[in-house]
Amino acid sequence: MPLNRRKFLKTSAVTGAGVALAGAAAAPAAQAAEKKPGRPAKRYSLTVLGTTDLHGHVFNWDYFKDAEYSDAKGNAMGLARVSTLVNQIRQEKGRRNTLLLDAGDTIQGTPLTYYFAKVDPITAKGGPVHPMAQAMNAIGYDAAALGNHEFNYGIETLRKFEEQCRFPLLGANALDAKTQRPAFPPYFIKKFQVPGAPPVKVAVLGLTNPGIAIWDKAYVQGKLTFPGLEEQAAKWVPKLRSMGADVVVVSAHSGSSGTSSYGDQLPYVENSAALVAQQVPGIDAILVGHAHVEIPELKVTNTATGKTVVLSEPLCFAERLSVFDFELVFEKGRWVVESVAASLRDAKTVADDPKITRLLKDEHALVVEYVNQVVGTATATLTTVEARYKDAPIIDLITKVQEDVVKAALAGTAYASLPVVAQASPFSRTSQIPAGEVTIRDLSGLYVYDNTLVAKLLTGAQVRAYLEYSAQYFVQTAADAVVDTEKLTNANGRPDYNYDYVSGFSYDIDIAQAAGSRIKNLTYNGAALDDAQQFVLAVNNYRANGGGAFPHVASATEVWSESTEIRTRIAEWVTAKGVLDPAEFASVDWKLTRNGTPVF
Repeated sequence: MPLNRRKFLKTSAVTGAGVALAGAAAAPAAQAAEKKPGRPAKRYSLTVLGTTDLHGHVFNWDYFKDAEYSDAKGNAMGLARVSTLVNQIRQEKGRRNTLLLDAGDTIQGTPLTYYFAKVDPITAKGGPVHPMAQAMNAIGYDAAALGNHEFNYGIETLRKFEEQCRFPLLGANALDAKTQRPAFPPYFIKKFQVPGAPPVKVAVLGLTNPGIAIWDKAYVQGKLTFPGLEEQAAKWVPKLRSMGADVVVVSAHSGSSGTSSYGDQLPYVENSAALVAQQVPGIDAILVGHAHVEIPELKVTNTATGKTVVLSEPLCFAERLSVFDFELVFEKGRWVVESVAASLRDAKTVADDPKITRLLKDEHALVVEYVNQVVGTATATLTTVEARYKDAPIIDLITKVQEDVVKAALAGTAYASLPVVAQASPFSRTSQIPAGEVTIRDLSGLYVYDNTLVAKLLTGAQVRAYLEYSAQYFVQTAADAVVDTEKLTNANGRPDYNYDYVSGFSYDIDIAQAAGSRIKNLTYNGAALDDAQQFVLAVNNYRANGGGAFPHVASATEVWSESTEIRTRIAEWVTAKGVLDPAEFASVDWKLTRNGTPVF
């Protein structure tokens, strides 16, 4: 489907090992400090603004529901809202005294970003300019760190996006695998002019997530390496200070918790922003990303200097904007950071910027039309309403698609002869694919997460342990107790997405038994499961990387992975079939029992 209106950039992005831009215009006069003998000290106020984990959200729109976005907390999202917030702050502080940054995960996450990566790709000859590049250029971003999801569509798409941005994409720890030199600009420097005093030199160091090496192995293996954030910050921050940086800000696509979802698969911490603050001297503030949490202000003491480093994370999806207010004073011939305070602005408090609405209304309309496109016909209504406690055909659809994709990927390999089984979870309690016409939106709404597919080797004994762990999801219920489906699941607070079906096996889950001894009559191909038999498990990347802490899977041998979202694979599968018939994929493989008697 061609774009109605092509938009091409008039200026290219600045690229190179490091990017330095000088703010030529003079800032408003520096404020005088309280009176001291002699001349008053020169002062300067700087404001650094930050977003993160935008994930393709330009407008306050839910493409899966074909409606304005809304949630239980009344949040609003989108760069059009952020643009209004940024304009307000620039007016308050003076645009020449502000810097606008992002901490990564920009070009993946909505049908909008999928459309311009795969349907009308930006990489095509004479192709479109990515909507996120258009929006961020129009808003006036100064720099952005690379997120792990920047790599989801391959390096060619990322490089094209980089070319279309009028600001650098930073990644000091994204290194060329052969030369071990930065493959993207590590830093960005901007000078802020102060009348009657030397300019304030602000350096921004960009750091991305080491997990890219696992999550996007198919694209980056042998091409790029991703060492730890702490190690690379310790290398670059002193260099930036030696180059005369008065202020050092880190934009880090890494959470602050100090934890990793991938266990010991990598020697680097996934969520290490606070560790960087604690371990690396010379940093004033860190814009935090990746974790999708709301942190107005987090103060971390640097171990070496005793100085406070201020961190802030503005949730995700352009629902918040971090605001760092710096106060500097000119002492002994140099600028010194006197204080830093961070806070958040909320996108729901403002309206969309009409400039952004006008800029991207055509692209938005194209994608709305695309997701409402009919791709097949369903012979029956499929729903997740009872999927938590009954084997539902709609979940079997997910496992069937995953099995087919992995079988095709492994054809001709050493693993082609092994049986492929698949896991899937009842993510939503309200998903429905109606009988009759089926749209891309219906299918995408079934799989609400951006998960991708991984193939892991497991033995029969490991599958048994996996199923036992999964069955902890059910509340132990005596054989003579009344069954209340509202109270039957989510034992010990376990969410629905951490309960898995596993296809290809037949088994009972005896909920009268204690957790750990519930899986009964486990068979494969009609015979009792052989504990030594090998299987290939088609599993989402969240689970494969240790999400939910299911046993064995994170440490199991990985035989294949990809970066196409599972929900996209479902849409492709149905499009190819034309008719969505449960007879092709539905089977009752498991049931709940109590002392051998079926619950339903």
